Amino acid sequence: MKAIIIGAGRGRRLMPTTAESPKCLAEVAGRSILDWALDAFTQNNLAPICFIGGYQIEKVRAAHPELRFYHNSGWENNNILASLLCAEPEMDGAFLCCYSDILFTPEVVARALASPADVALVVDTDWRARYAHRTQHPTSDAEKVTASDGAITRIHRDVEETAAKGEYTGIGRFSAAGARLLREHYHRCRSLYSGRPFREAPIFEKAFLIQLFQEMIEKGVHLAPVETPGGYMEIDTQQDFELARRFWN
Repeated sequence: MKAIIIGAGRGRRLMPTTAESPKCLAEVAGRSILDWALDAFTQNNLAPICFIGGYQIEKVRAAHPELRFYHNSGWENNNILASLLCAEPEMDGAFLCCYSDILFTPEVVARALASPADVALVVDTDWRARYAHRTQHPTSDAEKVTASDGAITRIHRDVEETAAKGEYTGIGRFSAAGARLLREHYHRCRSLYSGRPFREAPIFEKAFLIQLFQEMIEKGVHLAPVETPGGYMEIDTQQDFELARRFWN
């Protein structure tokens, strides 16, 4: 199974760390954020590993020439969903994808790979503990998930904290059939909404990945939660970066 890392954005909330370099190259505990992801993938025998870049992609190429690269040339004007589909040629079979600004352990990847579901999203059930010190990133910003009988029923920032099963980590695994469903729903929605509002996005091109996931759920696609009690951190703000440097090892 291959891995796809979505890393085109600049990460403006991580300034000044991202002033001259992509967020994924910021160092935590002696490694870049990207190095931590690559190690987790390598320990689980994922190959090839693809990287979707935009902002300063040449620096990621120089640091990791072994990766398979896709360039999101419109990164300043689109969002995570459109960015992921820049690597659509890699989606003929099974794949695992993740955001580039997260830290996670090899065990988290193993949990995702062990799921029998066609579409499986890793959900941190210990997510509230991580927000204790995140004053710059409130829980209202979390991509929260509700679930029932082994299926995700909603994935949205507006999910009430008390109702949330956990927070979507940005890690998703797709079987070949799941990859086909993802592509089919993406192209269906693009044909209907390109240049127009899509769910909460002002235009389809600026949609988040979770907005397509919710669309799929409402069309009857089974998305399974893969629970992990921690083993994950998001680095969205400079404060998050400092917390990761204190607590991640």
